[in-house]
Amino acid sequence: MKKIVVASDSFKGCLSSLQVADAVRTAIIGIYPACEVVSVPMADGGEGTMATLVNATRGHFFPCNTYDPLMRPINAFWGVLGDGLTAVIELAQASGLMLLNEREYNPEKTTTYGTGIIIAEALRKGFQKIILAIGGSATNDAAIGLLSALGFHFLDEAGNEVKPAGGNLKQIVSIDDKDVMPELRNIQLRIACDVDNPLYGTNGAAYMFASQKGADEFMTTRLDCGLRSFAKVVEGKYNDRSYMIPGVGAAGGVGYGLKVFLNAELARGADWIMDVLRFEDLLKGADLVITGEGSIDSQTIHGKVPVSVARRARLQNIPVWAVGGKTEDIPGLANEGISRVITVTPTGMRKERALNPKTARENIIHVLRSALLSWEKEVLL
Repeated sequence: MKKIVVASDSFKGCLSSLQVADAVRTAIIGIYPACEVVSVPMADGGEGTMATLVNATRGHFFPCNTYDPLMRPINAFWGVLGDGLTAVIELAQASGLMLLNEREYNPEKTTTYGTGIIIAEALRKGFQKIILAIGGSATNDAAIGLLSALGFHFLDEAGNEVKPAGGNLKQIVSIDDKDVMPELRNIQLRIACDVDNPLYGTNGAAYMFASQKGADEFMTTRLDCGLRSFAKVVEGKYNDRSYMIPGVGAAGGVGYGLKVFLNAELARGADWIMDVLRFEDLLKGADLVITGEGSIDSQTIHGKVPVSVARRARLQNIPVWAVGGKTEDIPGLANEGISRVITVTPTGMRKERALNPKTARENIIHVLRSALLSWEKEVLL
């Protein structure tokens, strides 16, 4: 084995993509000491995307005072790429589920307002080109919080401004855009997202993702109705029907709100990041690619890192393994180029222990070493 490329996403709530890559590298070197290991920490528009892009391009970070999903003051960060011209902002920094404890999960009450504060700061500093990574959100507000921070007003029947949270979308009957920041006229906004869902319906933002953010089935139905109602108001004012475009349902409808109001471009996060990193060049001469994410499940095939990596590797006929803390048998992964799916968490291990970073690292190293030894024997036979 001469060269292996490691291109994994993070294991959410456990290990960053850098930490996963280091664990995989340790496993490889333990079996193949002379092997060239090319580590490419990945992201797909979720947590870690900003760090991946800024570090890969030798950019830098800025601190920012803003608000969390429940409007509590927090300190967050945003970045600038190495070109010095492009700002990178991560929705999860101010509007992410990781900022709440489980008792606080409630997509009817959470807002993206804090992310809008960060965007406003980048605009005031003169950055017109902005990349927004929108994975990992705690929200279902169709970006009305974010847009409110930029000067949009969402009004109810009495002409009063609606509190910008997911549970209030149905109250909106009109939109006032006279006070928006003048800097928005020239904004070039690219959204790096990790899903391809429409705004509403059975495959939309609420029905597919709201349960992860604390919604029960009744709340999910209400949220979906709110998204439908809001889309109708938007269509009436702007004659826009973007609500069925793949990806606009990302981050509780943030993709939709930003496409409609800021003419944002939607891009698959993983694919775009691989273009920036010139991933095809890194693959040349590789004998194996190892990718992964915390959970290999039904969402993996919809634009997540493992499938995006496998599609690129398949073009060069390189076999791909996908590792995950937990995995499901997903039809179609083999057709995308993933030849082997490996579960690193031992059967019966409690979730709390499996999510411990030290334990997760040890699990990856142990299971991958066994898999590599087994593969070497198969090759020799």
